Amino acid sequence: MTEQPTGLKANLDFNETVTPTDNFLSTLKNKLPQFFTADKYDEETGELTEAGTFDFPKFKTALKENNVSDELSSGYRLDFTGKNLAKKQAGERPTTVIVPNKEHNDKPENKDSKNLFFTGDNLEVLRHLQSNYQNAVDFIYIDPPYNTGSDGFVYPDDFKYSDEQLKSMFALDDEGVKRLKSIQGRSSHSAWLAFMYPRLVLARKLLKETGVIFVSIDDNEQANLKLLMDEVFGEGNFVKELPTIMNLKGNQDEFAFAGTHEYTEIYAKNIGKFIPYELPVDEESAATDWIEDENGFYKKGAGLVSTGQNSPRTHRPALWYPIIVNEDLEISLPTVEEVAKLYDKETKTFNDEFAQNLKEKYETAGVVTIWPTVNGREASWRWGYESVKNKPDEIIVSRTRNGITLNKKQRPQIGDMPTAKPKTLFYKPEYSSGNGTRELKEYLEEERIFSNPKPLQLIKDFLQIGGTQDSLILDFFAGSATTADAVLQLNAEYGGNRRFMMVQLPEILKEDSVAYKAGYKTIDEISRTRIEKAAEKIKAENPDYTGDLGFKHFTVKEVEVNTLDKMIDFDPNALLVEDLIAELDGGVDTLLTTWLTADGYKFDEKVETVKFDGHSAYLLSNGLLYIIEKGWSAKATEELVNAIGTRKLSINTIIVSEYALGFSDMTELKTNVKNISEPKVRVEVRG
Repeated sequence: MTEQPTGLKANLDFNETVTPTDNFLSTLKNKLPQFFTADKYDEETGELTEAGTFDFPKFKTALKENNVSDELSSGYRLDFTGKNLAKKQAGERPTTVIVPNKEHNDKPENKDSKNLFFTGDNLEVLRHLQSNYQNAVDFIYIDPPYNTGSDGFVYPDDFKYSDEQLKSMFALDDEGVKRLKSIQGRSSHSAWLAFMYPRLVLARKLLKETGVIFVSIDDNEQANLKLLMDEVFGEGNFVKELPTIMNLKGNQDEFAFAGTHEYTEIYAKNIGKFIPYELPVDEESAATDWIEDENGFYKKGAGLVSTGQNSPRTHRPALWYPIIVNEDLEISLPTVEEVAKLYDKETKTFNDEFAQNLKEKYETAGVVTIWPTVNGREASWRWGYESVKNKPDEIIVSRTRNGITLNKKQRPQIGDMPTAKPKTLFYKPEYSSGNGTRELKEYLEEERIFSNPKPLQLIKDFLQIGGTQDSLILDFFAGSATTADAVLQLNAEYGGNRRFMMVQLPEILKEDSVAYKAGYKTIDEISRTRIEKAAEKIKAENPDYTGDLGFKHFTVKEVEVNTLDKMIDFDPNALLVEDLIAELDGGVDTLLTTWLTADGYKFDEKVETVKFDGHSAYLLSNGLLYIIEKGWSAKATEELVNAIGTRKLSINTIIVSEYALGFSDMTELKTNVKNISEPKVRVEVRG
């Protein structure tokens, strides 16, 4: 149970009083409770009446006694416009409700699933999860907006306070308010940092002490992200920055550098408790794909003949010459003088007559001369004469139906060979950004339906380094749901009970986009479809697999303004109660789910529906009863009190919606329950 009052109105009131330091003090109280005064509670209701405060003089004295106060007097910090607002946001409670997708969740493949998908603003979802998943997540992976200037990122969070309130909250003058509000709808560095800060702060709280977070980023915000992660997670909890090669043929920028890689920042919640795991070694693949010679491992690489735009011999005449192969498939070359006669550098012409004579000469000697050709057209080699002469052992000679072919020996790059240790530089051919696009196309049958989806193998490797077979995995920028797909595949391939929690904003797609034309209206629809298609594929390929391939779906929604106004203006002393719960999307199910979350219960909590005078109430195994539905009667109260007094039901706490009972019925319920001699039952009224 939460210590402070919960409910939509209570949360709204609470957020009005939150300051930029509240989240920090909450964290400090959790770690150093000895420097806080005691909380005070009402003796009858057990409700919190006064929260303990930070005893700064005591804390200051402790610093002096341990000779560390001087060391803390200097240093550096990350500052940006909107930082105090971001700190305040990190301390606020959710003001949304959680709407369960009953139709989806009741399907056989989903009803018992431990996987979760949330549609909604990830900041609000993270706030909700503070109540029931704090210190519960093993692994977080996110691929946040990169703020490239062309990816559509703008600071999205609303300023819901007046200028005067902003001045009071953050001690700003007119210029300060103007500067703060300047980040709204912008894609500046400050806007990006203000956007990311509260989300990372809340994400850290969800991690177990043994947990880890992987964050993908590109050059635009890499430096800022590193500083931000240092501040939120602690510089000492930095694990590694992984440059990750995503595209071997990246487009060149204005300075002729190819944009071929991204970065992954890795931070532990507690570096002393984080254990990185080994990537699995595929012994069968290692035995069949890789061959060992005196120079190490290799496998067949690209053909020695060039096939690109510059392959014609006219483009690279120095790379046009024959390679000689004997019966034992051994390589030799014509003499330097013979090769020099094949092309006249002064006239820039090829001596085709001499080339034909050279071919006949070597064939008469019982060997084969191989000339570079592409589809019968004269081409060129990838290697020059001297390279072939100096490393003939690096060429694989094979007999095929079409004659003799020549291929380069591909020596392993970092990440190619099966390895037991994660590398500082992350690269495998499977990490190609093109793979991510192709994998998504397999499911959705459309080209470019999503921009730059992450490749599966990259996320699978991250999960295996940072997680275990039973990890709870969170991705609150779900995008195309590669993370969820990777979780399902790892379970199917290696066994285990990994579970995922995905969060995706229902961002509306442009009508001229490929995705919209394919029938998708929002990005989260793409995410959820990909998960369902991935599950179908796994089941088709593994008919006997019985692992969890479903997920429960919830939408985090703002309450309609009209309904919210009615709730705020609600008069608890009214004899007749308006059915405000019915105005919520999802009604009773929504309020019950939201309250269960606020009270610390997971989304698979078993809830029993019990009836009193035909009215439903909702009972948990620990003795907590929720009364939510409108129309609760005096007869229902009588039956409830009787069930408690006769021990037919074990109930210790009753939580009642103030919109369910009129004033007289509410008074009767509280009075009659209070009069039960044994056991004592607490009643809490929520709005």
